[in-house]
Amino acid sequence: MSNVKKFLLTAMVGVVALILEFGFHQNQWAFWLVSIVGGIMTISMLIGMIKTLRSGKYGVDILAITAIVATLLVGDYWASLVVLIMLTGGDSLEDYASHQASRELRSLLDNSPQVAHRIDGEEISELAIDEVQVGDLILVKPGELVPVDGRVVAGESSVDESSLTGESKPIEKKLHDELMSGSINGDAALRFKVTKSAKDSQYQTLVKLVKESEAKPAHFVRLADRYAVPFTLIAYVIGGVAWFVSKDPVRFAEVLVVASPCPLILAAPVALVAGMSRSSRNGVVVKTGTTIEKLARAQSIAFDKTGTLTEGKLSVEDIHVTAGDFSKEELITYVASAEQESSHILARSLVAYAKEEKLTLFPVADLEEVTGEGIRATINGKKIRVGKASFVGSTIELSNEHTAVYVSLDDQSIGYITFTDIVRKESADTIKQLKELGIKKTIMLTGDHQSIANEIASEVGITEVHAECLPEEKINVLKSLSEEDRPGIMVGDGVNDAPALAVADIGIAMGAHGSTAASESADAVILKDDLSRVSEAVRLSQDTMRIAKQSVLIGIVICVVLMLIASTGIIPALLGAALQEVIDTVSILSALRARKDR
Repeated sequence: MSNVKKFLLTAMVGVVALILEFGFHQNQWAFWLVSIVGGIMTISMLIGMIKTLRSGKYGVDILAITAIVATLLVGDYWASLVVLIMLTGGDSLEDYASHQASRELRSLLDNSPQVAHRIDGEEISELAIDEVQVGDLILVKPGELVPVDGRVVAGESSVDESSLTGESKPIEKKLHDELMSGSINGDAALRFKVTKSAKDSQYQTLVKLVKESEAKPAHFVRLADRYAVPFTLIAYVIGGVAWFVSKDPVRFAEVLVVASPCPLILAAPVALVAGMSRSSRNGVVVKTGTTIEKLARAQSIAFDKTGTLTEGKLSVEDIHVTAGDFSKEELITYVASAEQESSHILARSLVAYAKEEKLTLFPVADLEEVTGEGIRATINGKKIRVGKASFVGSTIELSNEHTAVYVSLDDQSIGYITFTDIVRKESADTIKQLKELGIKKTIMLTGDHQSIANEIASEVGITEVHAECLPEEKINVLKSLSEEDRPGIMVGDGVNDAPALAVADIGIAMGAHGSTAASESADAVILKDDLSRVSEAVRLSQDTMRIAKQSVLIGIVICVVLMLIASTGIIPALLGAALQEVIDTVSILSALRARKDR
């Protein structure tokens, strides 16, 4: 039976009992009705409590059960009924609060794309997104959801990605820009090539993560039991002393009636669900409440370099002319012209650099890509080669620590171009903010060369560097963290980071452009290509845990004060039962503060 049904049944019994006692003056019938229904409810709660105890956790409902039994035994069945109503009402209120707190997470599930418009020649057909294949040409009309991930091949439009990344400002999408499934197209139609199937697309991956976050219970829900054991003992001691001093068992019942366990049951989970909802709005999907708790207590953090601390794309660092009368501009013009039809990552960087410099590219002819070596082509009637030193016949060859392409024109080596990985502009500030939030150790784990790793670590403020690491070596570094450096966070984006993300105390994946494997292995996923969301996730988790603990303690303090007052006989059992709802409301309202951005 659901909590709402239990509450409605108990309330209905209360109404019938009121009619019997005050309408027909049948107080005995009212007593037996309340006793029977109260007994059934108590047995139901007792069974649930036993299951909780058998699972190795403390059954905090024992206080409420004791209060109901005690009030029935001393003949105060109205107080027993009110305790029942307040307890079932509190559970219903918890369900409502959790529903409200997690609605941002569930709204993602409600807006899942269902169909796509595939373009076949001149015809447009509608099909289920599961039938869309990589390479298909898809039309997304104005105002529609983008069904799968892809790359724009025609059209320009503004796209709303707020449900995915937390970025409220629409993003302009043009030729060759990436589209994420689940984003909402603006006022112009777009045509795009599918780059990922539906099951691997951004939105479906996000939906899977949200379902995981709702399915896995928050560990701190039961961490409230660290307060529950001493709280229960305090309640029994105060009630027992009051009974011993007054020689009246009613005092014991009156104390237990106000000893509401609801702050312990409600406050922590409501705060954690609210915090998960708040993180989602800020572009971070946190899978469990346990992750929030660990993030709040994190002592160390390790970063992958490429694609995490850096943008993961190489840019032109320098252009070296070694022969002929070429200028740097002419050299890059010839190279970018030759590379403009290549799909290689360095080709894209060269063409982007030429466009930034506003250079006019020449037509390319006879383009041929030689796997593992480079390309050859004809530009302005001249034969050009771009690639490895041995491929172009260069006598100059840099060490493996440098990324470079070499160039020859009409079989004469004329120069080379070096590249560098671009450090994210927010990396240094993110590391600084993490240290201010209490992260004591910062680590870089990378497969890159030591000198390059040291240079980037120095630039962003990381203190410990492990370079030339294979995936298993990254795992060993994380496993070797001392207890004082735990919990430890690992941040990465690639397939090679997935094992490390799974092994770390907290794995955070850069999911905007990262691999599906990394996102699935991680405990939290950054939906926007912005490293500063890592420090934001830690800050939100610390704020959520602070509110959760405050809410629990506020409820406990109110309960203890009321127990002390009730021990003197000032608070009748019936009034004490009614005060439970006040305690519940205060605790829940306090916990719901975790939903608000401050």
